[in-house]
Amino acid sequence: MKLAVFVSDYRNTVETLERLKPEKLGIILVGNGVYHATVKEKGNASPLLEKSADFYALSEDLETRGLSSSHVNSKVKVVNYGDVVDLLFNNYEKTAWL
Repeated sequence: MKLAVFVSDYRNTVETLERLKPEKLGIILVGNGVYHATVKEKGNASPLLEKSADFYALSEDLETRGLSSSHVNSKVKVVNYGDVVDLLFNNYEKTAWL
């Protein structure tokens, strides 16, 4: 199964993701979830970015929070709404929201 997971909050979601075992995992950071792509605590990136997945951050949500693509971890691709639609229709079979 190819699964896209929307992460909309900056809280510990790693445990939930550990239970998922898709053949392909895409994590789309939206809302406050975009902080996973930008915030470093004690010099370390978010533990979420240690997952084996393709990561995306919604550009509109970054901008709303005063962040730009230059703040985003290199593991994360910045996308817009249209890109998200394309990802869902072309790359993933199922979606989930955390």
